[in-house]
Amino acid sequence: MRNEEDKLVSLARSACPREGAGVTGVPLQNRVDPFGDILAIPQRGLFTGNRGIIHDPATRTLLRRRWASKSWLICVCDYRDRRRNPMAARSWTELFFLDEAVALAAGHRPCFLCRRQDAERFRERWSATAEGRHASAIQIDATLHHERVAHGRKRLHPIPTARSGLPDGTMIVANGAAFAMYEGHAYRWTRDGYAVREDIAQVAGMLTPPSTFRALASGYRPLLHPSIGRTACG
Repeated sequence: MRNEEDKLVSLARSACPREGAGVTGVPLQNRVDPFGDILAIPQRGLFTGNRGIIHDPATRTLLRRRWASKSWLICVCDYRDRRRNPMAARSWTELFFLDEAVALAAGHRPCFLCRRQDAERFRERWSATAEGRHASAIQIDATLHHERVAHGRKRLHPIPTARSGLPDGTMIVANGAAFAMYEGHAYRWTRDGYAVREDIAQVAGMLTPPSTFRALASGYRPLLHPSIGRTACG
């Protein structure tokens, strides 16, 4: 299965458009971290996405608001050979994520246009944990919005199960840093990818929204960056 994921990662990387830089040559502020913050770092991600129009195309800089819609999407970088110049037009603001675990933790969900199959799988697993109701995209977005922000800030949630039992792609917080769980181990998110796995003594909480966590626990498999799980501590 890892080989299949590597092929997907390779395709995503080769197709991903150049995210671009501002007039000063520094990276645009369009990389999203697991806390949902939008940073100006030269990180090459596997996915793009958006939260509506939250930038000024004249300066290619963000506005004060961090979302203009409750539909926070995770999109593929390559869709029908379309190419965009990020943050250069008054259209949706192109955001980028290291991988799907980061995007899900930030509160996004798969796009029903460019990722139809993944979005349907996510909805199926999401609905299976909501008393079997077939949720609409609007219902999912409303639930996620309640779970991802409180008073304009990212919400932190209690860990719902033993750490070793957290499904792959769950993101937690310890000592102020974000960690992705993979095969029962925790890997720190960094600006360069995932670091070596770490033994964590105490966890502050979970970044992944509870409804998304339940979808992961029910079988939805997010695409993870290849830097995760390749090295071990010690």
